[in-house]
Amino acid sequence: MALCAKKRPPEEERRARANDREYNEKFQYASNCIKTSKYNILTFLPVNLFEQFQEVANTYFLFLLILQLIPQVSSLSWFTTIVPLVLVLAITAVKDATDDYFRHKSDNQVNNRQSQVLIDGSLQQEQWMNVRVGDIIKLENNQFVAADLLLLSSSEPHGLCYIETAELDGETNMKVRQAIPVTSELGDISRLAKFDGEVVCEPPNNKLDKFSGALYWKESKFPLSNQNMLLRGCVLRNTEWCFGLVVFAGPDTKLMQNSGRTKFKRTSIDRLMNTLVLWIFGFLVCMGVILAIGNAIWEHEVGTRFQVYLPWDEAVDSAFFSGFLSFWSYIIILNTVVPISLYVRYAAVPWSLPGSPGGPQANVSVKVSPLGEEPTPAVCASSF
Repeated sequence: MALCAKKRPPEEERRARANDREYNEKFQYASNCIKTSKYNILTFLPVNLFEQFQEVANTYFLFLLILQLIPQVSSLSWFTTIVPLVLVLAITAVKDATDDYFRHKSDNQVNNRQSQVLIDGSLQQEQWMNVRVGDIIKLENNQFVAADLLLLSSSEPHGLCYIETAELDGETNMKVRQAIPVTSELGDISRLAKFDGEVVCEPPNNKLDKFSGALYWKESKFPLSNQNMLLRGCVLRNTEWCFGLVVFAGPDTKLMQNSGRTKFKRTSIDRLMNTLVLWIFGFLVCMGVILAIGNAIWEHEVGTRFQVYLPWDEAVDSAFFSGFLSFWSYIIILNTVVPISLYVRYAAVPWSLPGSPGGPQANVSVKVSPLGEEPTPAVCASSF
């Protein structure tokens, strides 16, 4: 998957010459490999923990755990905090790992789809991930478009073809695309193998309904528009076959440009719980301050009379410092005002959702499990 993550300089314009991989490779264009997963074996633990500790409650309980490791202020065993905290982190990590496993699985499935590519004068079966900018691809009826293609010719008169764009814009009605007249007659392999036109167009962008560029061939310039393009994610319909020139591949396609980077998603319940924890923590601090002030006053006014029976620790040299240590002790003692048991139950909720591992099975699968916790309908994919 290294090719999927390769960084390239920004483009000002795209140049793609047909049947000339050597020429196109000097521009370092992206391959047709896609990557929607967030983690790999090395990055999973640090990245996932970083994401989880963006939750206020997790940071709060980690802070308590650190306090309980200090003998001067700890009145409870650190075991009472670390076990539920690790349980919450582990459940969430397993859930995130499961989500990302299915992303990897989906990426591999898409990247290993087969496509007919014109190489050295003949059509050869190639995996989608091995398709390059400038390749000429043959599509047949009901096949998905492998990359953003310039339509060259088709089995229909005048270079027409019909596509379904449901995966791009949700519309199931057929749309018509047409090859420019100068290439519409390139219907046989021998003529396509000699085709050496060059496309000069806009750089990769996410505008599904716009495309501007030109085809330079035989010392002539032919304008191109969105009506000449077949975008990745479309399905060829009611057309026996067509040929297209790859202009944008992989992450540069308009479909992937609109997908964006996979991010850590927070639900409305997460945001509400973060707000509640902050308010509860503020209330806890206020109680701790009041009790610490009371402790300092008592030690100053009364406690000094009982030094023989209740001596201060060696590190405590004043009533003020005793109150300071008592403040942290009260924070630990009263930490149950933020119920960690609620977070243990909350972390386990997504596992009971339809389509979740171990949950009831259904004909849909939730692609990002946090979305299933929203009160609004989640984004799902049919398994029919």
